[in-house]
Amino acid sequence: MSGQARDHGGNLDWAKARFGGTDWIDLSTGINRVPYPVPTLSAAAFAALPTKSAMQTLLAAAADAYGTAAPMVALGGAQAAIQMVPLLRRPGLARVVCPTYNEHAATLRACGWQVEEVSSLAGLAGADVGIVVNPNNPDGRHWSRAELMALVGSVGLLVVDESFADPMPLESLATDAGCPGLLVLRSFGKFYGLAGLRLGFALGAEADVARLSDLAGPWPVSGPALEVGAMALSDREWAVETTERLVAEAARLDEVCVRFGWQAIGGTPLFRLYDTPDASEAQGFLARAGLWSRIFPYSASWVRLGLPGGEAEWARVSAL
Repeated sequence: MSGQARDHGGNLDWAKARFGGTDWIDLSTGINRVPYPVPTLSAAAFAALPTKSAMQTLLAAAADAYGTAAPMVALGGAQAAIQMVPLLRRPGLARVVCPTYNEHAATLRACGWQVEEVSSLAGLAGADVGIVVNPNNPDGRHWSRAELMALVGSVGLLVVDESFADPMPLESLATDAGCPGLLVLRSFGKFYGLAGLRLGFALGAEADVARLSDLAGPWPVSGPALEVGAMALSDREWAVETTERLVAEAARLDEVCVRFGWQAIGGTPLFRLYDTPDASEAQGFLARAGLWSRIFPYSASWVRLGLPGGEAEWARVSAL
């Protein structure tokens, strides 16, 4: 597989090298900047190999949080699942609803797949593998469960990446994931604000989940991730309160940026997308104030911002 670097948010080292400064707020990702409070972990989480019982506890917590009984495997982030998806079928024709997270198409191509980028769900029909991110990154487009389930059977394997779905649970296909021909990917780190743990899940038919488990190896998730993930996914009160806060603060950020002269054109409760007169100029303006944003090689006007974390960060953003 090619090791070519691809354009991503979170590249704060590059921003620091170009613009200088040390007091940065990284708004270039959709990661919750008010993370789940990590408790004191057991010594065994760091010192011992991860156990099967700890994995079972994590998977039970995830199944309860996602409201599903579908077969599931825990992995080192949704990205780990994306790397493995091309290996679930013989290389053939893959279609990806675009624009979207660029790792899907790139990883498939690197594994010998013919990849076509399409603009609608209907364009996925007939592909050996079809990829849709729901809600989509970066524009926040989302499709109903009925629309997505109608595609199952017309695509060899429909992969639905739900990395940003936690604050939008009614959009999720997690409860449907056990049916053949459907694979659902979930990210833990974005909603819970703990991307450094590298934790995610794939839910699907038994044979696909078993294959992913074999590819991941005997210890796919670290001991600390097992412990923290199980605690956080079991804390439904925190999830409800966080969802309410994110929804309110997404509207708050739109108000700030529209007042600045930008047009709000999409997003989710974890990130917002704006149309600006000049994306590069806007990113540079924010960077000189220590705010790092996300722009895209395929758009001269789109700027994506994550939500600030805490009132001190909100004050800096609003002051601009």
